[in-house]
This record gives sequence, C-alpha cells and structure tokens, in this order.
Amino acid sequence: MPIETRDFDVQNYLKTPEDQAAYIEAALKEGDPSFIAAALGDIARARGVTAFAAETGLSREAIYKAFKPGGNPTLETLAKATKALGLRLSVVAA
Repeated sequence: MPIETRDFDVQNYLKTPEDQAAYIEAALKEGDPSFIAAALGDIARARGVTAFAAETGLSREAIYKAFKPGGNPTLETLAKATKALGLRLSVVAA
C-alpha cells in the first residue's frame, strides 16, 4: 500500500501568537529580507489577509505585494505588520 502524503502548508502551524513570533524570529535570524517578507506573508494568510489588513491599516493588495517571496516592504510597512502581531523590531549585536 503506498504512503499518502499531503503538501506542506506552514499556515497550519501558525495558529497562535507564540507560533507566529517564533516564525518571525527564525526568519530574522536567517537575515534574508525576501525570507522575512515571505514569512510575514505566511502569517498574514494564516490570520486571514482581510483581517490582517484591517489590523495593519494596509490594503490587501499592499500586503500581497510586500509580503511575498521577493517582496520588498518598506520599514513603515514592516512596523505596521509587526505592531499588528503584537511584536516590535529590535537590533542586537551579531
């Protein structure tokens, strides 16, 4: 009997604010801006893009554009997104 598999979807693992914070922290440690943007997009989709748009004050289109792989969100967009997540950006020595 063959093994049945399903496609991996990270959104299934981003249910709680703690899970979302850990995911963003891991993305920030990678240091790749595209990865960070994509991670925020994953969280936006896990929360529901419409709800996330309302929380951030950004349009759904702006969220899809900024938080996709290869996206390039502005610092203002990042600040709005992290604030809506109940997080804050910080800098530590490498």
